[in-house]
Amino acid sequence: MAKYRKLGRTSSQRKALLRGQVTALLYNGRIVTTEARAKEVRKIAEGIIARAVKEKDNFEEVTVKAKVPRKDKDGKRVKEVVDGKRVTIYDEVDKTIKKDMPSRLHARREILKVLYPVKDVPKEIPGRKKNTKQIDLVAKLFDEIAPKYADRNGGYTRIVKIGQRKGDGALEVLLELV
Repeated sequence: MAKYRKLGRTSSQRKALLRGQVTALLYNGRIVTTEARAKEVRKIAEGIIARAVKEKDNFEEVTVKAKVPRKDKDGKRVKEVVDGKRVTIYDEVDKTIKKDMPSRLHARREILKVLYPVKDVPKEIPGRKKNTKQIDLVAKLFDEIAPKYADRNGGYTRIVKIGQRKGDGALEVLLELV
């Protein structure tokens, strides 16, 4: 018996397809795809979620001093002239950050090997580069998804059969996070 489905593609195409679908599943919470693809995506997604659940609390809070630019009432940086140049004024602020322990850092890097970077484009003014923002999907995984499944022993996804696709008759399913 085979260890995985080939899905009628070369290995590089197959890996890219599965990475894209796992990323979409974790970002959106659900995807519609064929049954064979869903079963392969499910394997990868459940492994990633299990790794995140295991390492979700493995960090320490650290207070660091950070330089933050001073801003005026309009949100623009305050500048003053020093030696004929305009220089931004910075204030020192204490910030509390999460510092990953080595095993959580390793898990984060292993998850990043699978997931693609995600950019969020707002609906109201799409197409503007300055309005898009990078989404930290791994942080979402550790902070939102993993605590939700902390008490479960696997079974983080569900496959619901929808019916046959009109074009080629392939069985379509809805793959969603439980």
